[in-house]
Amino acid sequence: MTTGVETFEFQVEARQLLQLMIHSIYSNKDVFLRELISNASDALDRLRLESLRDGNLQADTSDLHIAIEVDKESRTLTVRDNGIGMSHDGVVELIGTIANSGTARFLKELRESKDAAASADLIGQFGVGFYSSFMVADEVTMLTRHAGESQGTRWVSSGEGTYTLEPADDAPQGTSVTLKLKPEDTEDHLYDYASPWKIREIIKQHSDFITWPIRMAPAQAPVTTDETDETDEAEQGEEKAPELETVNSMKALWARPKDEVTDEEYHEFYKHISHDWVDPLETIRMQAEGTFEYQSLLFIPARAPQDLYMQDRKRGVQLYVKRVFIMDDCEALMPEYLRFIKGVVDAADLSLNVSRETLQQDRQIQLMRRRLVKKVLSTVKDIMSSDAERYGTFWTEFGRVLKEGLLSDLENREAILEVCSFASTHDTEQPTTLRGYTERMKDGQEHIYYMTGESRSIMESSPHMEAFRDKGFEVLLLTDPIDELWVDAVPEFDGKQLRSIAKGQVDLDSQDEKDEEAEAEREQRQKDFAELLSWMTTALSEQVKEVRLSTRLTTSPACIVGDTFDVTPALENIYRSMGQNLPQIKRILELNPTHPLVSGLRKAHGERKDDSGLAETAELLYSMALLAEGGELSDPSRFIKLVAERVQQTL
Repeated sequence: MTTGVETFEFQVEARQLLQLMIHSIYSNKDVFLRELISNASDALDRLRLESLRDGNLQADTSDLHIAIEVDKESRTLTVRDNGIGMSHDGVVELIGTIANSGTARFLKELRESKDAAASADLIGQFGVGFYSSFMVADEVTMLTRHAGESQGTRWVSSGEGTYTLEPADDAPQGTSVTLKLKPEDTEDHLYDYASPWKIREIIKQHSDFITWPIRMAPAQAPVTTDETDETDEAEQGEEKAPELETVNSMKALWARPKDEVTDEEYHEFYKHISHDWVDPLETIRMQAEGTFEYQSLLFIPARAPQDLYMQDRKRGVQLYVKRVFIMDDCEALMPEYLRFIKGVVDAADLSLNVSRETLQQDRQIQLMRRRLVKKVLSTVKDIMSSDAERYGTFWTEFGRVLKEGLLSDLENREAILEVCSFASTHDTEQPTTLRGYTERMKDGQEHIYYMTGESRSIMESSPHMEAFRDKGFEVLLLTDPIDELWVDAVPEFDGKQLRSIAKGQVDLDSQDEKDEEAEAEREQRQKDFAELLSWMTTALSEQVKEVRLSTRLTTSPACIVGDTFDVTPALENIYRSMGQNLPQIKRILELNPTHPLVSGLRKAHGERKDDSGLAETAELLYSMALLAEGGELSDPSRFIKLVAERVQQTL
């Protein structure tokens, strides 16, 4: 047993760390209270566990709680628990010393870091919860008594290199930490922590779901002036301490059995974390047990948030560790394409001071992320199969975002494809899944055909569609800008290749339809048009890289297509809008050999090769094909002039 006041020096590393804390490397100083409440919660957890293990432990566990006292006059803040407490030696070991083999390396990195945010993250990696008190306090006093012991210990320090210890016979079981607060300085993010409303606000944000009650004095009631009788005056002489009220909800919904939580409670919790006033579309619960334990409560909103496509948007998954709030917008837990998911993930084995940087490399976080993503996608698939209306709502609100995952998440690409739906020529109203498309494929059809464009109406009237309509082949109609990107990255679905009807060569005839007579007719036609094709390729060399005969046209005279691996005009525009300068991409002009305009041009060219008007006709043919696919003319006035001249000649 110790007697009198003893003075100790902090360990060198601890002293350096305290100086960093005092000089405020954290921009968010509110976290000091989270750290103190977290320590108090841990102490209560440890006492509960110890009392279960040791039936002879002389400890009161009848009303385990955390109490917070604010004194505006003296500008002090006290956080008190009646948990396990500490012994004299325990205080010296835990508070005066940093016991960690990586301390020297840690402090070296900390000193070398010139970025305040990076310094804060380094401290977060290390874990120094109690020391954060010195960000907001000029002096810290801790009074503690270990459960089962008779004498307590009082610890006092200003964080300047030493601390004092003295015995405290009056110390109750547990630990209280009293902060002599610094003056308010909002420019330095040092708020008025002697204000009860500010303390309540921090608790609500950071520690609302701590399972132990956090109690404070109630908000002061207004004083009336009409109580003047003698009885009242007598009673005023005997002031009673106000009964404390619990300020945290303690409703860790994710930790409660599912059958004990109502849909209304889930919905209210969703609205609390999302600031949405509409009930969520779906609630997703997960609980993992074993070597790595965590619980999650996620929500699919019923509508897209306004910032869904904004650059400074936030993802909506919060990270808790053992019901202690760690961070909002935990990017490591949910990929960008699922940024609309809201909710909470509560891990049992992570550090309370984990940083965003360390989360990215943490194996347990990566494992959680994989499981959460798979659970979200499987939930969407269940909605798709069980409730078409709700799935339709989901796809309308979030389908465009979900398709981003086809580019970024190779591991789950098949699962994403399974829950995607697209407009198609099969139905003018209802979209189709890729699974539905493949089930309807014609005999002899080898590929999944698609077309990208600005609108359904433009694509449906496109010349590229003619042969597919004639054969009865279904075509997916893709109008989202993201579609221009993912179709080139996704080679197939269920063994079927995805093919653009506006790229490459098209051969829709089955083997049974390819008889010798038809092949001979094609070869002859190629010979007949060879001279015209060669001449037009030269005449239109500024616009196209080749002119060839088409197998995809039935009624239109011409169309423009890209090579199989060419960038589409729409994608080219996307890249240019992002500041990427691409070289000019020339495309291919295909001619319909059975169209009177084309066959007439071949005949005219054979008869009068030197006629300058034929070059203008070839130019008009190209311009009409460009307009037919929704393209823009480089010189609209010239096109109008040529058309006007041709119309005039018919009068």
